[in-house]
Amino acid sequence: MGERAGFLRRFGAISVDWAIASFTTALIYPLQSSALAPSIVRLAIFVFEVGLLTSLGGASIGKRVFGIRVFSWPDYFYVKPGSAFLRSLLVALVIPVFLIDGQGRGLHERLSKT
Repeated sequence: MGERAGFLRRFGAISVDWAIASFTTALIYPLQSSALAPSIVRLAIFVFEVGLLTSLGGASIGKRVFGIRVFSWPDYFYVKPGSAFLRSLLVALVIPVFLIDGQGRGLHERLSKT
């Protein structure tokens, strides 16, 4: 297996994915809208895009740009759709990402077994 992705690569990948979700939402709502609906739609698009692409190919667009792959833990197979969507939902909640164990895995990775 390859090396564990560092913070900067992970941050870059999530930034690209968030930008894609933001621009996709801008097709429906104005980009600078301050209403709650665009924020919820943006979050839903982010979770859907990251979850779908992670389950289909092991990486979202942002992860592909930064050379990151997601595998199931501990067997290193492709991620099942349920685990991929759970993982992306937990990433969207932000807090589980910062709860890191001794192996450098976040709570979102432990709960989704990735």
